Amino acid sequence: MSEDSAFRTLDDADVAGKRVLVRVDLNVPVEAGKVTDDTRIRAVLPTISEIADKGGKVILLAHFGRPKGEDPALSLAPIAGEVASRLGKPVAFAPATIGPVAEAAVAKLQPGDVLLLENTRFDKREEKNEPDFVAALAGLGDIYVNDAFATAHRAHASTEGLAHRLPAYAGRCMQEEIEALAKALEKPERPVMAVVGGAKVSSKLELLGNLVAKVDILVIGGGMANTFLAAQGKAVGKSLCEHDLADTAREILEKAKAAGCEIVLPVDALAATEFKAHAAHRVASVDDIKADEMMLDAGPASIDNVIARLKTAKTVVWNGPFGAFELPPFDTATVAVAKAAAELTDAGKLLSVAGGGDTVAALNHAGVAARFTYVSTAGGAFLEWLEGKALPGVEALRR
Repeated sequence: MSEDSAFRTLDDADVAGKRVLVRVDLNVPVEAGKVTDDTRIRAVLPTISEIADKGGKVILLAHFGRPKGEDPALSLAPIAGEVASRLGKPVAFAPATIGPVAEAAVAKLQPGDVLLLENTRFDKREEKNEPDFVAALAGLGDIYVNDAFATAHRAHASTEGLAHRLPAYAGRCMQEEIEALAKALEKPERPVMAVVGGAKVSSKLELLGNLVAKVDILVIGGGMANTFLAAQGKAVGKSLCEHDLADTAREILEKAKAAGCEIVLPVDALAATEFKAHAAHRVASVDDIKADEMMLDAGPASIDNVIARLKTAKTVVWNGPFGAFELPPFDTATVAVAKAAAELTDAGKLLSVAGGGDTVAALNHAGVAARFTYVSTAGGAFLEWLEGKALPGVEALRR
């Protein structure tokens, strides 16, 4: 990261011989004691390795699930072995977050060692960011590194409180995330196109309101598009649609017009009478949706339209799929546009940033996640950043 960076990073930290508290995101899916998706573990390995290689004593802090007090089913104990196997070195585990057990485990550490403490949320003071809990955590370390962007929108003890008690730095995963998002929305190469999909307008009102003021082209897909089509007086049949938000949709269209932001809505759809995989369907104009039909994906003319706009853009920010992408063939639009974005990125013509759970799943489904410039594993934090909100965990790392 350049010297003029707004954030303190590992480049600024002297970790040799120091106890380094590293907040990581290990909130991974586990079935029958096995991690089923290790994306978040792999994301934090560079930070852990770098600190250990430089002679720091690495003390990992993480939450797991939403425990109500101590819950053995949500212990991080099994995760220590999963981290160790991918890190290629032992990871010790302490069955406590603070107190004598944690202190004894930290005292045993040699430079280069790695220790994982128990689930921070086993202590209810974590989520309340209570000063006495922050102080107890701070007592275990000399330096604080935050590498968990996915939790940066929460002002908890281990995500925000510690940054005010110890010298604080962004880890490599956090740094990469901040830089990618800044390039996409703060100082982007224009034209900037945003793709916003998903089921409901109501969950993305602030997002749409912020984006029309920041981007040049806003593509609206998924169930959200139906609400905008209905607001323009089109019959949407039995399609997913929030009819009560028609006025809001019209306000967003007006705001976009005033800001010079072009809104792109579907012109045709895959229409079906049943919501299931391989349901009988037809390609229909959005002006010709029958009363018993649902629009389950954008149609071929809409796909061509979006890809044509994509070819004019220099930056794309993507959140949410176009249709019911879990049900083939209603994944067609999402896959086609994702592949087009990946090809333009490969050719060096496009900076592509995507995030949010459904979006990551859709890009993995299309087989192109690795070809985007940056894919954020964060859900809430990514959305709040796109909504233009300050994230407490990030703000605390500013120079």
